Amino acid sequence: MKIHKLAGIDIGSNSVRLLVSNVIETKDQVIFKKSSLTRLPIRLGPDAFGDGKITARNRKRLLAGMLAYRNIMEVHNVEKYRACATSALRESKNGLQVVEEIYQETGVNIELISGKEEARMIFSSDMLGSVVQSEGSFLYIDVGGGSTELTLFNKKIIVASKSFKIGTIRLLNGLVKKSRWQEMEEWIKEHTSGLSDILMVGSGGNINRTFKLSQKLKGEYITLTDLQKIREDLLALENDERMIVYDLNPDRTDVITHALRIYTSAMAWAESTNMIVPKKGLADGIVRYLYREHYR
Repeated sequence: MKIHKLAGIDIGSNSVRLLVSNVIETKDQVIFKKSSLTRLPIRLGPDAFGDGKITARNRKRLLAGMLAYRNIMEVHNVEKYRACATSALRESKNGLQVVEEIYQETGVNIELISGKEEARMIFSSDMLGSVVQSEGSFLYIDVGGGSTELTLFNKKIIVASKSFKIGTIRLLNGLVKKSRWQEMEEWIKEHTSGLSDILMVGSGGNINRTFKLSQKLKGEYITLTDLQKIREDLLALENDERMIVYDLNPDRTDVITHALRIYTSAMAWAESTNMIVPKKGLADGIVRYLYREHYR
């Protein structure tokens, strides 16, 4: 039996995550087991989507976070890592400058990746194999702070994939035009037309938290009606009340209802009634990508 220590860093618009995994190779299978997950509430989205550049304050916080992550990876004896940043850093005017600054100060190399690259890493790594092995139709939806990534599968094949500039931080700051919603609605309806019983596959911190709130068991579907009811219940409360009643972090309370608006809209447009939530994201995809590229 061999054990590899691999790490994935996901630098999003609402938070920054480090996943350290034990990859256990046995004679018959490969097991990915979480060793450590660290989440930092560094919200880059308002900087990127508002002023168009990361502020000095958040640059300092991100630098401190990457220094901490480097030390955590050293303690865990991580063999290989990959750090990926999505829409916030990618769209910032000083994004490349921030990436270079962090590399010079910490040695952590950050890649700016597109939505399509993010989806490719997740799906090409067999992370959702148990879901997409079926012969049915699946619409994968990942809602972040800056964008929503959609990938449609039919009979195990990727039919279409697109990234939309609709995200929780953009909605929170009133930065999504009606035309953006219309564009996503038209895309979903066009590509799902003629398909029946489409199953949604939900990804992202907000849908993971919502699934927990639903008290569903692992592997169970969460329905469109479930999501709509949870959103209504959340909207009935102020942000500070949501924190207490639903045990939410402060940086989750103000965006979760926006995320649920995106998920429920997409489900309705696809005429889908059920969603499965694998609770996997970009960091998980990075770890599997590293293993496939360097060990398998």
